Amino acid sequence: MYLGIDLGTSGVKLLLVDDADTIRAEASAALTVQRPQPLWSEQNPADWWAALETALAALRRDHPQALAAVRGIGLSGQMHGAVLLDRDNRVLRPAILWNDGRSGAECAELEALVPQSRQITGNLAMPGFTAPKLLWVKKHEPEVFAQVARVLLPKDYLRLRLTGAAISDLSDSAGTLWLDVAARDWSDAMLAATGLTRAAMPTLVEGSAVGGLLLPDIAAAFGLPAGIPVAGGAGDNAAGAVGIGCIAPGNGFISLGTSGVLFTATEGFAPNPAQAVHSFCHAVPGRWHQMAVMLSAAASLTWVARVTGAASEAALIAEIAAETHGPGRELFLPYLSGERTPHNNPHATGLFANLTHETRRSDLGRAVLEGVGFAFADGLAALRAAGTVVDSLSVIGGGARSRLWGEILASILDLPLTYPTGADFGPAFGAARLARLAATGEDPAAVCRPPAVDHSIEPNPAWRDAYSIQYQAYRAAYRG
Repeated sequence: MYLGIDLGTSGVKLLLVDDADTIRAEASAALTVQRPQPLWSEQNPADWWAALETALAALRRDHPQALAAVRGIGLSGQMHGAVLLDRDNRVLRPAILWNDGRSGAECAELEALVPQSRQITGNLAMPGFTAPKLLWVKKHEPEVFAQVARVLLPKDYLRLRLTGAAISDLSDSAGTLWLDVAARDWSDAMLAATGLTRAAMPTLVEGSAVGGLLLPDIAAAFGLPAGIPVAGGAGDNAAGAVGIGCIAPGNGFISLGTSGVLFTATEGFAPNPAQAVHSFCHAVPGRWHQMAVMLSAAASLTWVARVTGAASEAALIAEIAAETHGPGRELFLPYLSGERTPHNNPHATGLFANLTHETRRSDLGRAVLEGVGFAFADGLAALRAAGTVVDSLSVIGGGARSRLWGEILASILDLPLTYPTGADFGPAFGAARLARLAATGEDPAAVCRPPAVDHSIEPNPAWRDAYSIQYQAYRAAYRG
């Protein structure tokens, strides 16, 4: 039995997975985000630990024998967050999250300090990444920065509490802008530019390697075996890739969650920072990956359902299917939280266009589904500009439940989409697979198998042609 722990932005999710890849139990606990100022997004690390305790207690109550049989733990989590600790490992301030946009000026400063930063890190300096956040703290909260002895990523704060060890994996660390991504090691030049050294960084391990051992008191508190390995783990998207078996070069998927990710595995380091493609280490040795990221995918659907008074996102999608047929007239730019690929603009905002007196709620909803599709088309173009070949994509995440959205996406991207069999191949499942690899030393290719395909969606030729024209209007609507 293996325990996968995923620290998301909206909650902590736990899965117990057996040797046959069957999910035996799950538990979760909700989290909230604090936005004390415009562009700010923060969480208290103590809330992450409390949520993990709540979820573990639920598993112990309902599945004590399965929990006692756990042979390894895997961690995945929201990337890029800055957890600042003093020399006694006390949290100095709320964690600054991945979708925080306050450090735009510091991004320009960082690239000026290290002109080779894009070559070293494979990425543009963006406010979402960790290193610019530390420059912001150094400038605006110098009394806090003076006390910083260690910087951890969100999931690795949970590891510290579970094992007492300051360790991170390469996939998550690649999203800090402190990593030499090709060399899979910390960059002294990038650290120095933010006033830090390797002493403030966790030890690096591969995601499938042992990254600490469970402390006896934690094991006793939750009915787990003491001393079992905690895998290096992964950032949430790399963990999702492990869960869906996307580790071989050319494999790819769309994650249609709160944010949207177009992910492809690569054999080597293949950056395209000019178009805000993320190029990171994968969670298994000898592999890298690329990501095109949009910040408001399903979040855009949640927003339009709320502001138009729909009963739920599912109810709105049903209304769209019943009342609209084919590509709509209305346009929507889904930049409700700024945007990453390809614009790298934290100040970008959402936009509706082509509204009339006849525009209905269902038309607005369809425009949102289509706008997210156009944003993915931007991401696909950026990946292809880096030399990536994409012939088909799997779809995971909450938005994968909508066949209508899949038909829209397939037609906009002009690619077949496949949907895996099974209820959950997300980050927590991938974390459980990494736990198995750390505990057993098995070959990642043997463990990280793709699931069977439940169904596929082909592009609709008539929709494809209409969307090709509409996509040009969508691109013209962005003014930066």
